[in-house]
Amino acid sequence: MKKTTLLFILFLTGLMACSTPEDKPKKQNNAAPAFQLFSTTNMWTFIKLDTRNGRMWQVQYDIQGDDRMEVVLNENYLAGNDSAGNGRFTLYSTKNMYTFILLDQHDGRMWQVQWAIDADQRLVIPINPTQNSTNL
Repeated sequence: MKKTTLLFILFLTGLMACSTPEDKPKKQNNAAPAFQLFSTTNMWTFIKLDTRNGRMWQVQYDIQGDDRMEVVLNENYLAGNDSAGNGRFTLYSTKNMYTFILLDQHDGRMWQVQWAIDADQRLVIPINPTQNSTNL
């Protein structure tokens, strides 16, 4: 009888430990972020992307001086407010340290993104020639 009671208590304890209360809200961690930082092969430079609409900035940090900066790579909205959403755009690095590919994950459009220290060398141009270009 003692063995049966002990087994029953262990069974109930295990069952209670595995169950979750109905009133406890469940976490949803699958939401994409609105902004992401993408590293470049230059240890001081990142690209900040607004994943909702394709806007981008070149971000540089500095640990000893005042060479920190954030400059616009693309200030144009590549998706309208009605179709923008977290995670719509993402960046892919290429073997060229200054060049990335921006992908619209909803409709497949792509842009060549080039960051640079010199402003006249920064650009965002469509890979599909029928798209609008942004040269900075």
